[in-house]
Amino acid sequence: MFYFEKINSKKILKSDLITKAEIFFTTKESFIKTQDKNLIETTNKNKQDICDFLNVQFLISPQQTHSDNINFAEIDGKYPNTDALICTKNNFGIYLNYADCTPVILYDEIKNIAAIIHAGWRGSAKSITIKTLFKMGSNPKDVSAIIGPCICFNCFETSLDTISELKKTLRNTDGLFYERYADLKGINKRQLTEQGVEKIDVCPYCTCCNNDLFFSYRNENMTTNRISAVLKLN
Repeated sequence: MFYFEKINSKKILKSDLITKAEIFFTTKESFIKTQDKNLIETTNKNKQDICDFLNVQFLISPQQTHSDNINFAEIDGKYPNTDALICTKNNFGIYLNYADCTPVILYDEIKNIAAIIHAGWRGSAKSITIKTLFKMGSNPKDVSAIIGPCICFNCFETSLDTISELKKTLRNTDGLFYERYADLKGINKRQLTEQGVEKIDVCPYCTCCNNDLFFSYRNENMTTNRISAVLKLN
């Protein structure tokens, strides 16, 4: 179940499915990614608040390009063209950014390893969530998955070509497509369940419908502001 908490009076969104790692999603109050020069000071302050909350000096983030490229996170690493980071260490935090695309977090409690995935329609069509699961080397039965706030089924209208590519990633497509609409949260959940992942919490919030809480690329004229999925291992 998802619930709101605060970091230095600024709202974040969490799930109670995973309690042995620190995992949350920022909101419009706590965002840490923008290209707006007028907001850089705000994002820097928010980032410091998050570092203090996690008790880390470093937050690592890749350069996202809607690829299916996956890397293991290191303090001194560089991550161009990367849309999933796997974390095996607890001395830093990682985050990825979103504004309608689907945030997916995987956590293996047995191995104490976790990943954040940027699964927009391109990443979902390339099965980036499943490729990350395989790269973690985890038994799917040991993995808990959190699917965060993103554009919902009713808001995500796309091309028939995109629908066709998304359908290819699934054995069972029932209930996930209607004409030119696709359920990105449901697609990623189905991809995971078809691989044997059983523990999955799906966020009820839509970035378009709940635009007061989250940034939406579609609903805000291609905004450069982003919410983030944040992770630190304990």
